[in-house]
Amino acid sequence: MTARPSTGPQLINELQAILGERLSTSTYDIDSHGEDEGRQPAASPDAVAYTLTNEEVATTVKACAARSTPVIAFGAGTSLEGQIQAIHGGVSIDVSRMNKILEVNVDDLDCRVQAGITRSQLNVELEKQGLHFPIDPGADASIGGMTATGASGTTAVRYGTMRENILGLTVVLADGRIIRTGGRARKSSAGYDLTRLFIGSEGTLGVITEIQLRLQPLPEAMSAAVCPFETLEGAVDTVVEVLQAGIPVARCELMDESSIRAVNAYSKVDYPEKPTVFFEFHGGPKSVEEQAQMTGDIANEHGAGAFEWAAQREDREKLWDARHKSYYAIKALRPGSKGWPTDVAVPISRLAECIRESRNDAEDKGLMAPILGHIGDGNFHVVFMLDADDPAELETVMGVNARMVDRALAMGGTATGEHGIGVGKLGALRAQHGEGVDVMRSIKLALDPENLMNPGKVVDLAT
Repeated sequence: MTARPSTGPQLINELQAILGERLSTSTYDIDSHGEDEGRQPAASPDAVAYTLTNEEVATTVKACAARSTPVIAFGAGTSLEGQIQAIHGGVSIDVSRMNKILEVNVDDLDCRVQAGITRSQLNVELEKQGLHFPIDPGADASIGGMTATGASGTTAVRYGTMRENILGLTVVLADGRIIRTGGRARKSSAGYDLTRLFIGSEGTLGVITEIQLRLQPLPEAMSAAVCPFETLEGAVDTVVEVLQAGIPVARCELMDESSIRAVNAYSKVDYPEKPTVFFEFHGGPKSVEEQAQMTGDIANEHGAGAFEWAAQREDREKLWDARHKSYYAIKALRPGSKGWPTDVAVPISRLAECIRESRNDAEDKGLMAPILGHIGDGNFHVVFMLDADDPAELETVMGVNARMVDRALAMGGTATGEHGIGVGKLGALRAQHGEGVDVMRSIKLALDPENLMNPGKVVDLAT
């Protein structure tokens, strides 16, 4: 089943009556809402609806449903597997102006926000109250987008992913109903867990408009360090032992030699071009010192070089800014090329093996494919740099990527740790879940029988 767009003049007029000038059909707006940060081909919507309230989202969805027009939710546009592309046309509902903090409950360590607020906007305000929302995917993504893709990132090793940090949601369903899931209680056994059904659904089951989040107190002390290793195995084995020792490391990020070379050139830093782990420790001053000492002792047993420490805030921010800009740094290694970032995750005991075999495969095919990852939870990324206009090179990259996914699945891992399925990994979802995909199709049809919510993503009803 494929939704057929019907974004004709009547629907445009109806939406303009609802939204006024916040309904746009300008070339700039529709083009900027048809392409994310990944490698999937652009596919522009027919119109962009800039909504401000739950009710406006609901009214817009109802109008689109009445004319069998697809709806694609849009936050900050930082997804990587084609999640925001309007591959069947339709209306992009842009929630970026829905960026308010609706409530902060300091005593209970939770807050409620609109979906369009970004993580950095949220944390600027939370810091004033001694709190922070720790999930950090790198990009300054919207909280709604992070929820829709089940994001995680650099701090997942300590604080978990979006799934562990969301208490409840407000969602507009395909028929325009507004539902609220979960609540503010830290536990519940009341019925189906609808909250986690929508987390990671990539806008295919409804438009997420509000999120109730768990918060954390700001750590009393933080310290970060960059540590080079002689071998990839030494870096990975260090992190495995750190975790087995129960050291509550807040971040441990891996970058291979190519990634470090790119970061050095792009961010004007000077790290040794070796497999490198970026660490960060949170807690009281004494506990941070103890964590760092214990980690250093373990690292030294695995061929670590000197730790480069960053205890002051501006130094830590410079360190993590370099890491967060690594995608753009890698793209700069081959000007004019197209970046294809992809990810898998495996049990951490298999991480070094999976990375090594994947890197060897890419090198054997003559590809430029720097590797970096969230080493603490077994999730790594490969950024293929390719000439998208060269069919032979594209075919080669697709083959290496497919083998990497197969390798991860064979090791008990997943086809994607945090990028999601979108349109780029539809086949991998079937390889991973088998008949479980048929159950997902049933859920999709139950909530969206006309296949209007971001059609063609995650579960493709047309196949």
